[in-house]
Amino acid sequence: MINIKKIFLSALPERNIRLNILFFVVIIAVSLLAGAQSAHAQFVATAQTPQTVIYAWAASMAKDERGHYPISLLKLALEKSGASYEIQPSKHDMPQWRTLRHVQMGRELDVVWTFTTPEREQTLLPIRIPIDRGLLGWRLLLINAADAERFAKLDSAEQLRELRSGQGHDWPDFPILKANGFNVSPSSSYQGLFAMLQRRRIAYFPRSMTEIEPEVRAHQNQALVVAPRWVLHYPAPLYFFVSREKPALAAAIERGLLVAIKDGSMRRLFQLHFGEAIAKADLNHRSVLTLSNPFLTNATPLQRTDLWFSPTLGF
Repeated sequence: MINIKKIFLSALPERNIRLNILFFVVIIAVSLLAGAQSAHAQFVATAQTPQTVIYAWAASMAKDERGHYPISLLKLALEKSGASYEIQPSKHDMPQWRTLRHVQMGRELDVVWTFTTPEREQTLLPIRIPIDRGLLGWRLLLINAADAERFAKLDSAEQLRELRSGQGHDWPDFPILKANGFNVSPSSSYQGLFAMLQRRRIAYFPRSMTEIEPEVRAHQNQALVVAPRWVLHYPAPLYFFVSREKPALAAAIERGLLVAIKDGSMRRLFQLHFGEAIAKADLNHRSVLTLSNPFLTNATPLQRTDLWFSPTLGF
């Protein structure tokens, strides 16, 4: 078979052959370099593409103030984690038990924040940093405005225990109050508790300092107020939880929270959201009824005083 390329090159001067070979080598080198740069750019773009994290707070609940702080803190933690994440709300509002189940199964939800229990720590992966510094366990009493004077005149903790209160039937607070001798009625509905209070089926509804003011504003038509004098207190760690199948996400959240604690950004966010409510509660001038929480695991960081709210310090 005749090699036309060989005949053609043999007919050219030696100098032209060298130039053609050099030109051919340069073209190949440029092509290889361009391909490598393109592959590198695609790798970097892929590496920097944020991973979506769905948190258990429906988009339809965006105006509910109770979710503003944990959502902001989750975003802050993931930003400071060193990893690339993007948070989004869930599509559907669900009862708490279903939310926990969906996170456990990795179905539609990745992160939930909730009061810890031994069962929740077994089925889910907790990040053991109380995100609200334990404010969930500082409970003011939501009452009917007409009962304010009655609560101001209560002489003892025993009188408070005897009055009927209300809590969600599947909330950790319910067994805690029962274990501490309170007369407490369960409800299967969050909104149903406000109806029970308005209809005087219960005398008061213990709510955390992070929840009670937004709830008073949200139920203005029901003439509800914060009871004078009394405040309940028990250890109540509010954690971020993820599926046990997502340890990398848990590690990222924990890493980011620790950075935010160290650089002060978590404290600033906490004060921004709760500073006014803490000042208004005036805990140093209230009668504190300290309760036990027999439902905590040994892993609860109770000795880490830097993680917990102090009324004396106001943080």
